[in-house]
Amino acid sequence: MAEAGRAGGSPAAARRPVPPRPPAGRGRAVQVSVIVPVHNSECWLDECLKSVWEQDFKETMELSVFNDASKDGSAEIIEKWKIKLEDAGVPVIIGSNDSSQPRGVGFAKNQAVIQSSGTYLCFLDSDDVMMPQRVRLQHEAAIQHPNSIIGCQVRREPLESTERYTRWINNLTDEQLLIQPTVYLCCAQESIKKALSRYVPVLENCLRIILVFTSHGPTVIMPTWFCSREWFFHVGKFDEGGKGVPEDLLFFYKHIQKGGEVFRVNHCLLLYRYHPQAATHSVLEGTIWNHRVRFLEERVLSSWTSFTIWNAGKQGKKLYRSLSPANRKKVTAFCDVDEKKITKGFYTYEESECLVAPKTKLTSNPVCPSTEGYCFFLQERPKPKIPIHHFRDATPPFIICVKLDLTDGAFETNLNMLNLKEGMDYYHFN
Repeated sequence: MAEAGRAGGSPAAARRPVPPRPPAGRGRAVQVSVIVPVHNSECWLDECLKSVWEQDFKETMELSVFNDASKDGSAEIIEKWKIKLEDAGVPVIIGSNDSSQPRGVGFAKNQAVIQSSGTYLCFLDSDDVMMPQRVRLQHEAAIQHPNSIIGCQVRREPLESTERYTRWINNLTDEQLLIQPTVYLCCAQESIKKALSRYVPVLENCLRIILVFTSHGPTVIMPTWFCSREWFFHVGKFDEGGKGVPEDLLFFYKHIQKGGEVFRVNHCLLLYRYHPQAATHSVLEGTIWNHRVRFLEERVLSSWTSFTIWNAGKQGKKLYRSLSPANRKKVTAFCDVDEKKITKGFYTYEESECLVAPKTKLTSNPVCPSTEGYCFFLQERPKPKIPIHHFRDATPPFIICVKLDLTDGAFETNLNMLNLKEGMDYYHFN
């Protein structure tokens, strides 16, 4: 549970049973379905489901649980809480995958959504705990923002785990949640407008391209998501590829591509657990990196003719190598503050390819002198050499590959002194 000051109520109020709600099904539609995928969650499930029972939401609410081939005591815990919740006026729908192998988080979430009936969906991981006012406050926000993913601030447990990431989650400004640089195109360019009309609205003789890009992934994290059922199915469900697939990141990208927005309730409404068994650890870092690079290329670099990579070290070079050949050609320079890197002058891309030169007729064939022969020569493609500048001498726009909150404010000070606008002059990618 959150501390009293963070959660917005006293500890006693957070623990007392809530009054029974008006039961759904008697001419009343379910307003909110709490969506809980479960796989071997007995260590945390009691506290998780108790937090559903403690919600102070006064409208109709249901719990939709999908048990994905758990082999521990999760099923028994679910049945126990089904009785308590239904006594409190909260219907419980239970689905299960009874095979020997789990189908994965994406499949379990989709099944829990499909079997539910709420107008709104509140996603809850089985190892996390909601604060009593979470459903009420996010429901209020979702009504005002129908095409948005609604998030909230979180408290991490253990407190010292992922400190920088937690600060980033909780402290993004409203503008940083959804960066909206605007590109205006002449109305006469009908071919361009037609090509882009799948993704962006035409607004008063212009096209507004909404770009969302973040340094770590979704600006509101999956365990805090709340959205309308209609919007969820408009985006198109979670990827069901199973273990190792970042289903939340892929859904978030689809959400943005379909014109979705992001809104955060600025209250701590979730206890967000970090532990070795968390499903997020099954996703390889390289998989997430590759998806993010492709999204960067599609949503940002496709509209840039040139750019500078801020960081001439490991991360900046990794990004350069990960780009498509066409986007590598757009990199005019690296920039840094490290004098050794700047003095070096260039980064040389060593992974160049060989070219096959045109065939050359031999005057004599050394293998068989009486026959004509041809020789093909391999020529090494010139290795690209990208200059390295001091950041003050570099030309925007920038893709910034510097980790935030690690230099006692030195990097942030350097960035601020350039008076650049995030989402127009630079994007973070680290």
